[in-house]
Amino acid sequence: MARASVIGCGNMGSALVRGLAQSGDHTVIAYDVDEEALASVSEYSTETTTDLDVATASDIVFVVVKPDIAPGVVEELDLDADQTLVSFAAGVSTDVIEPLTDATVLRVMPNLAAATGNMAAAVTGGELTPEIEALLEEAGVFVEVDEEYMDIATAVNGSGPAFVFYLIQAMQQAGEDAGLDTEDAQVLAAQTFKGAAETVLRSDEPIEDLIDAVCSPNGTTIEGMDVLWNSDVDEELAAAVAAAERRSRELAAESSDA
Repeated sequence: MARASVIGCGNMGSALVRGLAQSGDHTVIAYDVDEEALASVSEYSTETTTDLDVATASDIVFVVVKPDIAPGVVEELDLDADQTLVSFAAGVSTDVIEPLTDATVLRVMPNLAAATGNMAAAVTGGELTPEIEALLEEAGVFVEVDEEYMDIATAVNGSGPAFVFYLIQAMQQAGEDAGLDTEDAQVLAAQTFKGAAETVLRSDEPIEDLIDAVCSPNGTTIEGMDVLWNSDVDEELAAAVAAAERRSRELAAESSDA
């Protein structure tokens, strides 16, 4: 059983607290200066606190705050070399965080699906101990990448949920426009994305082969796929990812100059 603190219980922090509480196997301390934020995660936490000394007593301390204040928050934390600081601040590199603390530093690019145990995360920095791996696995899945790839990871898995929500909404709207009830259309669209994603994760086949498996000759799917293949959808999605990556690099530059 690991003891971990989550400093910052906004959208991402509260999602992390919920994810870490999935099994009930860990001690989770939630810290925030906002009592309402703490109230929103109280049922998922072992303890909530506004006392920074209590929060920093854990072996593993997650810092889940906005990038512009992350360095200042880290400087306030009195952590030692036996502790691990896990930063969730987008665009703030380990090179910026490490000089500010004696703790081992890990950087994670997560997403909001941590709340349901379905987070996709990229991790870089120090050693991933079994305790930290167990905590991250409570919230979802993760891959280890070099620091130089964290900006593209930020775009793909960090910003990616918003892009997927947009596509789900578009499919839902298409169903509604053709007469489906709003709730029914949303369930069908969202579950279709969920099922397709799970199929990709569980299959060893290339995605192109999975597409072909759904496309019967002269069937309905291939008619729709012909529209997509002849469109610029892939280019537009790639442009959205590139824009998010570019902004991540800008944030990194700003945090380095601060």
